[in-house]
Amino acid sequence: ILLESLDQLETVGSNKEGLLYGVPVSIKDNCGYKGHDSSCGVLLHLEQPVQEDAVLVQVLKKQGAIPFVKTNVPQGLLSYDCSNPMYGQTVNPHNLQKTSGGSSGGEGALIGGGGSLLAIGSDIGGSIRIPASFCGICGFKPTAGRLSSQGFQAACRGQKSVPSTPGPIARDVDSLALCMQALLCDHMFSLDPTVPPLPFNMQIYQSSKPLRIGYLECDGFQQPSPSMVRSVREVKALLEQAGHTFVPFQPLRIKEALYELMLKGIYADGATTLIQKLVGSPLDPTLKQQILPYTFPVWLKKTLSFLLKPWLLITDACICMKALRGDWIPLCSLQDYIKDTIAHWRRCNIDVLLCPVIAPAYNLLYCAKNSTILSYTMLYNLLNFPAGVVPVTTVTKEDEEELKHYAGIYQDVYDKLFKEVSNTYLGGSNLNQGFVFFFKQNKQCPKMHAQYL
Repeated sequence: ILLESLDQLETVGSNKEGLLYGVPVSIKDNCGYKGHDSSCGVLLHLEQPVQEDAVLVQVLKKQGAIPFVKTNVPQGLLSYDCSNPMYGQTVNPHNLQKTSGGSSGGEGALIGGGGSLLAIGSDIGGSIRIPASFCGICGFKPTAGRLSSQGFQAACRGQKSVPSTPGPIARDVDSLALCMQALLCDHMFSLDPTVPPLPFNMQIYQSSKPLRIGYLECDGFQQPSPSMVRSVREVKALLEQAGHTFVPFQPLRIKEALYELMLKGIYADGATTLIQKLVGSPLDPTLKQQILPYTFPVWLKKTLSFLLKPWLLITDACICMKALRGDWIPLCSLQDYIKDTIAHWRRCNIDVLLCPVIAPAYNLLYCAKNSTILSYTMLYNLLNFPAGVVPVTTVTKEDEEELKHYAGIYQDVYDKLFKEVSNTYLGGSNLNQGFVFFFKQNKQCPKMHAQYL
């Protein structure tokens, strides 16, 4: 709890012009707040209070908002669960047997449970969007560089190929839009001159012109759960009734993008930095299956990759990972991949992309076992496209019946595992959501702008 917020209440009355006047805001652990730790869930960062507020915290205060609490994250941030040795496990507000998602899992739980109106999280592979999906709320990942990241702590600094970005989380889309409008102000642009001074485009947000919408139900790498597919179909039907046009869209070379660009980009040092941050700290149970392969020597990773390939048809990226120090070829490949994707987008002549996000919420201790499903979120960090998540539907008994026939694309151990974690009745109720992403391209500008419908 940020007790300084009580003092801020005494002075907030002098700034009634702020767009967020009087709004209590929760902030993710790694968002800097003067006098408090940004632990990233690791012991190494404890009892090291930051010396000044992050730029976004300063802007929030200028707009009249009251940051009142910091929220929990997974150990080291690079997980879509939410547990660490200091503060323990954050659970789902709708079902205590399930995770809230991560890494902005504390924000997902607090907003989903009604404990906060607005939150600031961060996203490098789905860390805003997955908690939003699991907890039944809305989340938005802007283009990296759209909001200032100054004052945000990272467990592994210096990684550039898959950019992280802060963004808002709330119970409805209008709150996300209001937050973006408040943050994209002259005060932020002056505090951080690396952010392009482009204010919120209300004309784009309020536009009601018919759109040409690309859609996908399956990315060709991981077969989605029945509730994920149904959420896309339901939204597609509603938008077609509203006069919008739909065309099929399929991501390019998704397996290459996940293994050769996303995961090797995030762990370009063979996960050495992450392992160093965990030295001297107990390893959280939610991370053991994820972290252990990172500690293997390169020769052992290659050997295991070769031996296990007949059983793991898509091959666990953690096992086949190798140190890439000084290897800049993947960055060239990344530039080519982004260029090819934009050209593909333009050939399809689409304004918006509608696609699934990971759902329903997993039971505890399952996230580290299944990394392949991250293709549905991490791709848009790799491309640096903005992405938003909104609640659409709840899992039904019909979805559960259909799940019994789930086989997967590769029909390997990961497909079997995803079928298991998608069973909402395995240890809990079915209060879990299906969600969708929306993207919009401003054809006058090469950047991508989000448009919620």
